[in-house]
Amino acid sequence: MWAPDKARLEAAGVTGFGVIDPREIVFGQEIRDICEGNGCGGYGKTWACPPYHGTVEECRERCLSYARALVFQTVYPIEDSFDYEGMFEAGHAFKAVCRSVQAIAREELPRFLLLGNEGCGKCAKCTCPDAPCRFPEDLIPAVEGYGIYVNKLAESAGIKYINGANTVTYFGMLLY
Repeated sequence: MWAPDKARLEAAGVTGFGVIDPREIVFGQEIRDICEGNGCGGYGKTWACPPYHGTVEECRERCLSYARALVFQTVYPIEDSFDYEGMFEAGHAFKAVCRSVQAIAREELPRFLLLGNEGCGKCAKCTCPDAPCRFPEDLIPAVEGYGIYVNKLAESAGIKYINGANTVTYFGMLLY
């Protein structure tokens, strides 16, 4: 069974990680309902967000088709809890971390599913919903869009969900 290389993950920008059994992932329709409220602006506007991955149950079944899940995070400093610009910049930076993890997975795994933070970020303007995704092999769906409780995911993986004052933490998951 594949094991993540700590040095490679750290070089990719990952600051913490843990490996879990996908059966430990907690799913909930209420998480998807938050997505449907469109607080981040991605619902129905990017192929990486709902409703384009099916129901929460379909997402659950997809995740359970894998043997292991690498839950990873990156902690970013921000000025204060109202530093929305810093949070946005950190979210954008985390997309690059996810792309680096994706590159590692492509080199080392025959089959995987990578979930990241809201939206995909690959293209300057997503083709959704007018045309198919230009790069479906590079698409990184959102963890929350799958209906996953990120706080419980972090707990299962043994990593902190909240990392102190003046920080924001983003999470991803590589199922393999």
